[in-house]
Amino acid sequence: MADSHEFEAKLIWEKGATGERRGNHTVCFEGRPDLEVSAAPQYEGDPSCLNPEELFLASLASCQMLTYVTLAANSGVDVLSYGDRATATLAIADRRMRITSVVLRPRIRLASNADPERARRLVDRAHRGCFIANSVGCEIVLEPEISVET
Repeated sequence: MADSHEFEAKLIWEKGATGERRGNHTVCFEGRPDLEVSAAPQYEGDPSCLNPEELFLASLASCQMLTYVTLAANSGVDVLSYGDRATATLAIADRRMRITSVVLRPRIRLASNADPERARRLVDRAHRGCFIANSVGCEIVLEPEISVET
């Protein structure tokens, strides 16, 4: 794998919208569907759109999952399903508004022959290997729940 990669997103906003739609904008990725984004409803944004805080949280949860399922496959841990109900806290810290903590709650269902202790250790290993988690300064708490198919 190369030592570095570049990623691109284009953003388009135009003056004219009012009220909760005034911050609506489109984020474009070449060859893929555009995302309609706004401010969070708490900041008078359009509640029908995604917001940057949700996208930040989704990128952390997604990266954790992708890293985990790759490590599990390479380690012979048979994962049947993986879900998460992640939350992020936006608060004032050090006199600045920022995401101060994220809680990831992976729910991992294993095949009946899988080792749940090994699977649990892979959660921490995936966190250490997650590109996005390694790029942020907020606290990330892992609260995994692992079950074995009976």
